[in-house]
Amino acid sequence: MRDPLAEPSDLIRSVSRALRVLESVGRAPRGLTVKQIARRCELTVATTYHLVRTLAYEGYVIRREDGTYIVGLEVADRYRELVTAFRGPPAVGEALRRAATDTGWSHYLGRFVGGQVAVTASAEGPRSPYMEDLVPGFDEGAHATALGKSLLATLTTEQRFRYLREYGMRPFTTATLTTVEAFEADLAAGDRRGMQLELGQFRQGVACAAVLVTPDKDIERRVVLACALPAGEMMTSARVVRAKLLTAARAVADGIASEN
Repeated sequence: MRDPLAEPSDLIRSVSRALRVLESVGRAPRGLTVKQIARRCELTVATTYHLVRTLAYEGYVIRREDGTYIVGLEVADRYRELVTAFRGPPAVGEALRRAATDTGWSHYLGRFVGGQVAVTASAEGPRSPYMEDLVPGFDEGAHATALGKSLLATLTTEQRFRYLREYGMRPFTTATLTTVEAFEADLAAGDRRGMQLELGQFRQGVACAAVLVTPDKDIERRVVLACALPAGEMMTSARVVRAKLLTAARAVADGIASEN
């Protein structure tokens, strides 16, 4: 959601409108006609036509034979570049893949991006339930994931309160924590445990654990490592999970240090 009060005085309207068009097309996998795009973006058909033709020329949308538009391949190229930038040096990606292979659990890296908790890298493990949401760039549900909890635990109480107030505490499942008081108690338990944990709070039947990889005064340089596995397995193997996470976290930290 864009904050109208934060709109820059030198905002280029045509660029803003083109991005709104691209977002609308991206949310419609079956494609949209120019008239449908215009209606959704609250633009005139003539303006929309010019914007769509420009986006098609640049490869960001594709016109199909039925006259509808879908997202173009240039968007995929930008996403791959985003994933590479988020992941960091090759050694980090290798450490993540090795952890997923050795344990069979899917592993994820996360950090603050623009002040918001985001998944920045992932490696799928064959023993973990598939989590289609947890891909690089995912920035929702910080209160419901161990990855998000681990990052939010690095903030002050006031900073966390502001974060949760701004982004909300959506109930992903019946187990999701939806009050600040319950969330603070959960973080305190995670601190005592030596890892943040959630059982079925983001996805029913799935558990996630996370540890801090790199503490840093700069909020956007703090990195956490998380893994996801069946909830039943977590309940019987929490100490094993923590030990393996800490081992993988050291390898990730070494990979990050290799860039410096």
